[in-house]
Amino acid sequence: MQLANYLFFTTHCDEALAFYTACGLGRVTLLIRHGTEGIPLANEAMRGRVMHARFEGPGVLFFASDNHDAEPMRGSAHMLMVDDRESTDRIFARLAEGGRVTTPLAVQPWGSYYGKLTDRFGVQWMVDCEQ
Repeated sequence: MQLANYLFFTTHCDEALAFYTACGLGRVTLLIRHGTEGIPLANEAMRGRVMHARFEGPGVLFFASDNHDAEPMRGSAHMLMVDDRESTDRIFARLAEGGRVTTPLAVQPWGSYYGKLTDRFGVQWMVDCEQ
């Protein structure tokens, strides 16, 4: 068994996946679009949008799509466990571009170098580097 998150967007899935690729998290390994391959359309506005995508990188796996009735993201976060402080700084800074830092990177009371942010697509990220 493996747990993997599924991110729902309304119209920005392509843009979000390109952003996560540019952040160095991995790449899209499967992409199916609404209105192709016999996939029925909920409405014409969804034609060509992402119906289902698989995103993978070293230690990273999640799925994503555009969905006409997607709800705003809330109540969960992706947590990246990073091996070194330099990579933690780099990944955190990239994910924070255009987003909002809610906990700046710092050594926390439990000993980890940790920070939290909401990226420009509304996805929450926690980046943790054990000291």
